[in-house]
Amino acid sequence: MSRIRFTRRLPAAFAAAGLALAVAACGGESSTSPEGTNAAAADDLKPNADLTKQSIQVTVWDGYLPEEFTKKAKAQLKVKDLKIALHATNEDAMAKLTASGDSGIDVAFVSGQYAQALNEQGLLEPIHPELIPNLANLYPEATQLSYDKGNKISVPYTWGTTGICYRTDLVKKKPTSWNDLLKPPGWADKKVTMMTTERWLALPALKALGYSVNTDKDEEIAQAKELLVAQKPHLLGYDDTTFGDKLKSGEAVMVEAWDGWCPTTDPKGNIAFAVPKEGSDLWVDTMVIMKSSKNKEAAHALINYILAPENHSWAAENINYKVPNKAAMEMVKVAKGSLLGIKPDELLDGESIVDLGQASTKYTRLSTEVTAQS
Repeated sequence: MSRIRFTRRLPAAFAAAGLALAVAACGGESSTSPEGTNAAAADDLKPNADLTKQSIQVTVWDGYLPEEFTKKAKAQLKVKDLKIALHATNEDAMAKLTASGDSGIDVAFVSGQYAQALNEQGLLEPIHPELIPNLANLYPEATQLSYDKGNKISVPYTWGTTGICYRTDLVKKKPTSWNDLLKPPGWADKKVTMMTTERWLALPALKALGYSVNTDKDEEIAQAKELLVAQKPHLLGYDDTTFGDKLKSGEAVMVEAWDGWCPTTDPKGNIAFAVPKEGSDLWVDTMVIMKSSKNKEAAHALINYILAPENHSWAAENINYKVPNKAAMEMVKVAKGSLLGIKPDELLDGESIVDLGQASTKYTRLSTEVTAQS
């Protein structure tokens, strides 16, 4: 199983201005309601529209679709044209989608809380289920995502969780708690890494304290900061991209990691992944259709094409992320040690990260202050 490296969650230059500031370009504030007070009404679409007269523009992370995707999808859908634009981060995508009234984008790949924020600004076309029959392939759990229950404005593409990735042969005790990272024992001192991506830097401390990963309470965020600052002298460093390599080399023994980036299928078989007892998150990357799209029928047809089992299974097989598509996952051969075997109901135990509106800047500030302190 191959692995493709991309920065699906990393803020540009590790200094995102916050999701609230990104959507502010649309002239409003984002709230935490998944339905959204400004949500756009559904257009009257034609199930039998002539797709040969429609073109599709997609923005997506590099490596998130097959190299031959454009050629195959265009041929099967018989659309006039299909173009793929790339974004490095969610923040990059938001800049594209909120820069003007019509971004020219028809389908966008963004993480769940960003889909929620776009919907709050009235920028998304509601999903028309009748135009996406392959929605039936999704797990029932995929309709229970807190930022968009019922998949009304987004369709999930990949999902997963965050935990502790560790070397089974180098730890003296299997990690079971976020405190194993936050307060590492002597044998792990300066052999632990943490991620700096804002919400994920805060996650271990918030969960260890028994707080929600979506808290906007100043006192709870302040307590999380205290834990993270106290942890800093005991870290090997902060690492959002190469922590798997550090584990393989033995430079690190425990790291905070997204499940898909924990190299549990390494041939040596000495790397494992654990979700701490205090719980973790459920992250989701989604597909949305822009309200400004002039090719909405074709956009729905493209999402339906992606949800076909033979197409959607590619993501699990090539980027090592689980897909919320039961029919697709049944086609995937799960390698020994692979985290692709985590069940949907287990994922749903995680707390979905949602958009916090203006409160998102509190996490930007926390990340900046923690990583900057010596």
